[in-house]
Amino acid sequence: MGNGTNVLLMLADDMNYNTIGCFGSPVEDVSPNLDKLASEGIRFEHAHVSIGVCQPSRQCMLTGLYPHHNGAPGFDPIREDVTTLPEILREHGYYNGIIGKTKHCMPVHKFAWDYFEDTQNPQNCFGRSPYIYGKDAAQFFRNAKEAGKPFFLMANSHDPHRPFAGSEEELTRFFGFHTYASRTYQPEEAWIPGFLPDLPDVRKELAQYYTSCHRCDETMGAVLQALKDSGMEENTLVIFMSDNGMAFPFSKANCYLNSTKTPFIARWPRHIQPNSRNNTDYIAGVDFMETILEALEIQNPVLSDGRSYLPLLLGEKQTERDGVFTQFTSTAARRFYPMRCVQNKKYGYIFNAWADGETFYQNESMMGLTYKAMKAAAEENEEIAERVRMFHYRCREELYDFEKDPDALHNLAKDPDYGETLARLRNELGQEMRRSNDPVLPVFEQILPQWEE
Repeated sequence: MGNGTNVLLMLADDMNYNTIGCFGSPVEDVSPNLDKLASEGIRFEHAHVSIGVCQPSRQCMLTGLYPHHNGAPGFDPIREDVTTLPEILREHGYYNGIIGKTKHCMPVHKFAWDYFEDTQNPQNCFGRSPYIYGKDAAQFFRNAKEAGKPFFLMANSHDPHRPFAGSEEELTRFFGFHTYASRTYQPEEAWIPGFLPDLPDVRKELAQYYTSCHRCDETMGAVLQALKDSGMEENTLVIFMSDNGMAFPFSKANCYLNSTKTPFIARWPRHIQPNSRNNTDYIAGVDFMETILEALEIQNPVLSDGRSYLPLLLGEKQTERDGVFTQFTSTAARRFYPMRCVQNKKYGYIFNAWADGETFYQNESMMGLTYKAMKAAAEENEEIAERVRMFHYRCREELYDFEKDPDALHNLAKDPDYGETLARLRNELGQEMRRSNDPVLPVFEQILPQWEE
């Protein structure tokens, strides 16, 4: 029946890995609660989700399967024959709960929730209220204690997903109202990630994003305080991640480093060394289910695409953790742009199966100030114009040297000096696609040279 350890999974919505202070953000006081959590546990510098968009990312975590294996490559429900983590935990006596983002675990009955709180509605401030999350979490913990069961709680903030706090988009989406935020950042306080240009409206939108991120941190702080007040903190494994990168051009809904790299923090009293850091090993969203089951000493009854990283949480060694495979298939609007990626500390290689020089890429970031500012600036600035063209059309292959170019600004796929590197990463990606029976494999094999066996 397992060892009775509780699990609290806290997820931000569309937060970039380097937004949090302990992961290098220079923005003042943006994440005090999460920084404190990191000081009490371990943070991973090379953690990734397996797919860079909301619903498929979460369903991948809770099934241990790549999206093309669980039946949900895009914004789809998983197949009925797929076994989920909450289903297994319920069989072992766990009390399961979800707060927020409930529509991103579908169909609902497959996720075996005992406590179910949808926050995407006016009465719950559209998932933007730290107070409500703290209240709901406290109720969940009381229920679990009264039931005499260990628990699994998935607490999903809607921040910093669009619409950002204080944005004009809020007025349209939230019936003419702005949501409340205790800390409002100004454009001059915003830090501009290297993959975006420093333009006035980019700064304005990033300030709104950081305001939303600060509120997300408060939400996570409220959930953690409720856990502490419950008296069950000492027997609870807490994991914090984001489901994907920020909703800006060249991040969310892509396969760039800024698309899938996630700010991963774990705390487990008496098991995880406080204030520790892993800057060596790669872990992925698809590994989450296996890791939790091993931590709880529960045998996984089904096959998985993932591999437990529990030894790494405990400060032990693990081999073959020097890279990660990630993917993307479709947007929430069901526009299909199949991408596959392999990356390590040195390089990142992306295969864009959809890129033919004519297909035009569209995603939600194009509704915001940043994309519009880039498009306007492109009329006079050729460097920005080239970035906009790249965003719109891409190319079949992309190769980046992360040591020199962590923001993926210079595609080296056609540089003869990197030919050997390109061939090696093609091979690695092809082998993984073949191993996982990836439906994009026939396109990959048809267009690219065959790799060596």
